[in-house]
Amino acid sequence: MEKNLIILPSKPWSPLLVPSHHSATQFERHGSTRVLANSNSVSMTKSSHPKLMDTQLNQLCVNGPLSEAVAVLDSLAQQGSKVRPITFMNLLQACIDRDCIWVGRELHARIGLVGKVNPFVETKLVSMYAKCGHLDEARKVFDEMRERNLFTWSAMIGACSRDLKWEEVVELFYDMMRHGVLPDVFLLPKILKACGKCRDFETGRLIHSMVIRGGMCSSVLVINSILAVYAKCGEMSCAEKLFRRMDERTCVSWNVIITGYCQKGEIEQAQKYFDAMLEEGIEPGLVTWNILIASYNQLGHCDIAMDLMRKMESSGITPDVYTWTSMISGFTQKGRINDAFDLLREMFIVGVEPNSITIASAASACASIKSPSMGSEIHSIAVKTSLVDDILLGNSLIDMYAKGGDLEAAQRIFDVMLERDVYSWNSIIGGYCQAGFCSKAHELFMKMQESDSPPNVVTWNVMITGFMQSGDEDEALNLFLSVEKDGKIKPNVASWNSLISGFLQSRQKDKALQIFRRMQFFNMAPNLVTVLTILPACANLVAAKKVKEIHCCAVRRNLVSELSVSNAFIDSYAKAGNIMYSRKIFDGLSPKDIISWNSLLSGYVLHGCSESALDLFDHMRKDGLHPNGVTFASIISAYSHAGMVDEGKHAFSNISEEYQIRPDLEHYSAMVYLLGRSGKLGEALKFIQNMPVEPNSSVWAALLTACRIHRNFGMAIFAGERLLELEPENIITQHLLSQAYSLCGKFWEAPEMTKLEKEEKLHSFVGQSWIERNNMVHTFVVGDQSKPYLDKLHSWLKRVGVNVKDNGFSIEEEEKENISSVHSEKLAFAFALIDSHHTPQILRIVKNLRMCRDCHDTAKYISLAHGCEIYLSDSKCLHHFKDGHCSCRDYW
Repeated sequence: MEKNLIILPSKPWSPLLVPSHHSATQFERHGSTRVLANSNSVSMTKSSHPKLMDTQLNQLCVNGPLSEAVAVLDSLAQQGSKVRPITFMNLLQACIDRDCIWVGRELHARIGLVGKVNPFVETKLVSMYAKCGHLDEARKVFDEMRERNLFTWSAMIGACSRDLKWEEVVELFYDMMRHGVLPDVFLLPKILKACGKCRDFETGRLIHSMVIRGGMCSSVLVINSILAVYAKCGEMSCAEKLFRRMDERTCVSWNVIITGYCQKGEIEQAQKYFDAMLEEGIEPGLVTWNILIASYNQLGHCDIAMDLMRKMESSGITPDVYTWTSMISGFTQKGRINDAFDLLREMFIVGVEPNSITIASAASACASIKSPSMGSEIHSIAVKTSLVDDILLGNSLIDMYAKGGDLEAAQRIFDVMLERDVYSWNSIIGGYCQAGFCSKAHELFMKMQESDSPPNVVTWNVMITGFMQSGDEDEALNLFLSVEKDGKIKPNVASWNSLISGFLQSRQKDKALQIFRRMQFFNMAPNLVTVLTILPACANLVAAKKVKEIHCCAVRRNLVSELSVSNAFIDSYAKAGNIMYSRKIFDGLSPKDIISWNSLLSGYVLHGCSESALDLFDHMRKDGLHPNGVTFASIISAYSHAGMVDEGKHAFSNISEEYQIRPDLEHYSAMVYLLGRSGKLGEALKFIQNMPVEPNSSVWAALLTACRIHRNFGMAIFAGERLLELEPENIITQHLLSQAYSLCGKFWEAPEMTKLEKEEKLHSFVGQSWIERNNMVHTFVVGDQSKPYLDKLHSWLKRVGVNVKDNGFSIEEEEKENISSVHSEKLAFAFALIDSHHTPQILRIVKNLRMCRDCHDTAKYISLAHGCEIYLSDSKCLHHFKDGHCSCRDYW
C-alpha cells in the first residue's frame, strides 16, 4: 500500500559522485556511526541547483550510499531550500529496503526540510521505524501526528501485527473508530487476525456486523478472516452458520472450519467436513491433510493418522517435513517408540530433510525408553543435519541423556550450548535431581539465579521434588518457604503437589494431609493431580472422614466432573467402608468408563456383596461395555464368595474363549481361591500344577489360606514351602509353616537370620490396630502395657470372652494370646465400647495382620450383643460384622 506512493525516476541517472567504498560500508553496516554531514562530502557546491540536488537524492535511493543523502539534505538546508515530500518518502523507503535505521533517524531529524509535511510523509516515517524493528519509536511518531488517515492507521496496525502485539492491534482498531476512520478490506484481515489470536469473540462479531453493513461481504479474504476468529474462539455454531452462507468457499475456508473442529477435539465433525470438501470437488491441499493428520495424532489416533497419510500419498500429494514430524511425535506420545523410529528411517529414505522439531521428537522417544544407542544415533543425526545448535533440539538432547542416566553427556551438551533458556537449565537440573544428585542440582540452581534465565516456578518445583524424593524433607520445605518469602515467583499447585506426593512416598500421611489443608488455607485451589495423589492415602477405614473432607473440596472446585476423580472416589469410599457412597457416585456418572464399572465391582467384592457384584456385571454387559481382565478377576472372586464354583469356572474359560483376553496371574490366583474356598483342595493343587505360567506368591498364598481354613495341614506345609521359596525372608510364612509342621507332629527349623534382621522382622510381625474415635486415631499394640486403662479393658474383655467358645487348633499369623498379650483388635473393641454412654453404631478398625479365629468370633459376638456394626480391615480382608455374622462368611 505504502510503496504505491513512491515515485522513482523513469530512467536511470548517472551518478554524480562515486564515494569511497570504505566510507559507505562503514556508515551503512555499522549503525552506531554518527553521520557527520558537511559540504565537502558531496561533489557539488553550495550553489548547486535544488532540482539537481533532488535528482541526486532520488539517484541515491536507487544506487546509494544513503549516507550521502544526509549530506545533500544539509546542503539544501544551508541554501535555504526545501526537499519535495515524495523525494523524502523515497529516502525513507530506501532506509526500509536496506534496514538502515541510523540513516532513517538522521532523516527524521531533518524532516523540517520537507516543503509541506503531510500525513503521507509521517506515515512513511512510522513505517520506516516499524519495519526497521523499532516499534516504540514508530508509536511515538504516530502519537504525535496531527492528522492520521487510513494509511497511517494501516501502517501502525500493520507494524503491531508484525511485532505480534495483538492486544495493541485491537486497541488501535477501537481508537481509529473513535477518530471516525473505518478500516478497509485490506486492513480488516489484520485486525481480525489479532482478534483470533486474543480469542476476542466480541470484537470479531462487531467487525462481522460492520462488514455486513458496509457491503464488504464479497471479499473472500475478509469473510475467511471472520470465520477464523469464530473457529479460534471455539464458537463453532457461529462459524458453521457463516460457512454455510458463504457464496464462495475457498480451500482456506474449508481449512478454517476443519481446524476449528480439530482444536475443539471434535475430530468426527472435522472428518465430516473433510469428506464434504471432497464431495464438492475441492481437492484438499497439503495444509488440509496436515491439519487432519496432526489432530488425529494429538488425540492419540495414530493408526488413523497413518492411514490418512497413505491416502494423501496415493492422491498425489507428497508428505512434507510437517507431516512426518506430526506422525513421529504422535507415535512417540502414544508410547509406540519402534513405530516412531521406523517412520524416521522412512523419512530419510524418501529424502525429506528433518527439522529441529523432528529430531526433538525422536530424542523424546529415546528419553521415554532410555535407549543410549538410539540416543547416540539421534544425536549424530542432529550433528550431520547442522541442527545441533538449535536451542529446542539442545534441550531435548539434554533431557534425553538425563533421563537415560548419562549425565556426563547431558552436561557436555549443556556446556557447549551457544544459547540457553530456562528449559535448558530445568532439563539439566531435573536430570541431576532424578538421579539423586541434589547437591549438584542445587549448585546449578544457584548459578541459574545469576544467569540470563533466572529460575521459574518449574525450576523451584523440580528442586523441591528432588529433595523430597531423596528423603531430605527439611531442605524441600526450606526451598518451598524461600519461594513463598521471595515473592518474585509464587508457588503454584504443582509446588504443593510435590510436597504432598513426597510425604506420601515417605509414608508420612499426616504431614501430607497437613500440607493439603494448608494449601486450601492459602487459597491455592487443589487440582486433579492433588486429589488423585492424596486420595489413596485416605482409602482405609480410619480415614473415612478424610475421604469425605476431600470429596467436599473436590465438589467445591468442580473436580468431580473429571471422570478419573469420580472413579477414584468410588474406589476410596469402598475401601473406607462406605460402599453406599460409592454406588451413589457411580449412579450419578454419565458417561461411565470401564474403570468406573471395575471400581464399583471390586468394591462390592471387597465388602463381600457378591450378589450386587454379579448383578452389576449383568448390567455392564447389557450396556454393551466389554469387560477387561480386571473385571474378570473381580467376577471370579464374586462367584467364589457366593459359592458358585461352576459359574466361576465358566467365567474363567470365557476370558480367553469369548473375550480373547490372556489370563494373568491375578486370574489364576482367583481360581485357586474359588476352588480352595469350596474345599476342592486337590483340584486347586492340580490347577496350579497345570498352569501355563509359573505360579507366583499370591497363587500359593491362596492355596495356603484354603488349607488353613479347611485344616489340611499336610497340604499347608507343601503350599507354605513353595511360598517360602519365592519369599524366603517372609517371617509370617515361616510362622505359619512352623505351626503346620507342629500340628503334623514334625519339627521345622526356620532359615538363619542375623540378630538385626530378626529384630526388624519381629517388629513388623507385632500385631497393631488403629481405631478412630472423636476425630483422633488411637493405636493398640500387642503386649503394650503403657496404657493407663489396660486393666479396665482386660476386665471387660474377660467378661465378653466367657460367651465366645474355643475353636480348637488352627494355623494363625499371630501368636496365641496370654494374660499379658491380648490381641490388638480386642483392645480396640473394648476401648470403643467400655465407657460409651451410647453404643457406637459403627466401629472402624484397621489391623496390620490377619485376624485370628478367636478374635473373629469375638467380633461376631460383640456385633450381636451390643447391636453395633464393626468394619475391620486386616491384611487379607475387609470384614463387616453385623448381627453376629461377618461378610467374609468365615473364610479369610
